[in-house]
Amino acid sequence: MKTWFILFSVIAVFLLSSCQLREPKLVNIRGAVFGTYYSISYFSEDGLVYQEQIDSLFRVINESMSYYLPNSLISRINNNETDIIDEFFRVVYLRSKEIHESTNGAFDPTVSPLVNAWGFGFAQKETMTPERVDSLQRLVGIQRTRLEGNRIIKDDPRIQFDFNAIAKGYAADVIGFFLESKGITTYLVEIGGDLTARGLKPDGSKWRIGLEKPARDFDDPQDFDFFVELKNMAVATSGNYRRYYEQDGQKLSHTIDPFTGYPVTHNLLSVSVFALDGMTSDAYATAFMVMGFEKAKEFVETRGDLEAFFVFSTGLEVYGSHATSGLVLQKREN
Repeated sequence: MKTWFILFSVIAVFLLSSCQLREPKLVNIRGAVFGTYYSISYFSEDGLVYQEQIDSLFRVINESMSYYLPNSLISRINNNETDIIDEFFRVVYLRSKEIHESTNGAFDPTVSPLVNAWGFGFAQKETMTPERVDSLQRLVGIQRTRLEGNRIIKDDPRIQFDFNAIAKGYAADVIGFFLESKGITTYLVEIGGDLTARGLKPDGSKWRIGLEKPARDFDDPQDFDFFVELKNMAVATSGNYRRYYEQDGQKLSHTIDPFTGYPVTHNLLSVSVFALDGMTSDAYATAFMVMGFEKAKEFVETRGDLEAFFVFSTGLEVYGSHATSGLVLQKREN
């Protein structure tokens, strides 16, 4: 009996040591979604690839919140064909209202009619006169909408929603929740530049990402001056240097100010916002592009749950940058 006990103990120790020595496998998944590309990396002991399930999740989210799809839920709500929402719409809508209130209206997903009219949505650009801007601006205001059970109520049926400024970050969160349901605790989900990172790599290091420099032209390649390391954090970047068009010698930004109805004209070129989840970082990045550098900087410094990296213009093709107090940057080595 004693011999069998010793033998069993040796086998148990051997199996335990084998499990401890087995390195998690790195899995990389890439694809197209929401008119852009996604990249997902995670460490898993079994190395299973979940691309089919992830693509299925993306399709469901897209069918809910893409206003480029005529039969999506948000398109049917905008066209008053239904007022019944799903859980994706509910989560994003309620978080949008919270961020709208915290930014005093700088973030407003009902700015959609103005985005379209200025030529940055799915509709053809209109001739924008002060009268036309004023008439469309009357349709802006998420505070004029509400939920009653599973129904969305609009005070004016012409109000339309556009969750593009929050949906990518939310989708990254949803994919993260899915991976966690599979026992995966270390992952990086990136969708069109919005990232959600969790856990430490097997060697104990954090996820390392670059902060893009503003481009002179929309088709310039990406370049980086600074890097940051992420653990249990999300980051989203919004900027006006790639999505714009020129009219009468002036660059018109895709960021529409809900207070004026016009493209923003301040010197803030881009902002990267760091938060605990992708939905929050995505929405605040858009809000800060509306607020401008000084107001956004003051806003972040009053919060304990946000950090930001700003790039702004100080002259003709001259840039300045500012990192909020809790953000640790690493300079790129040439």
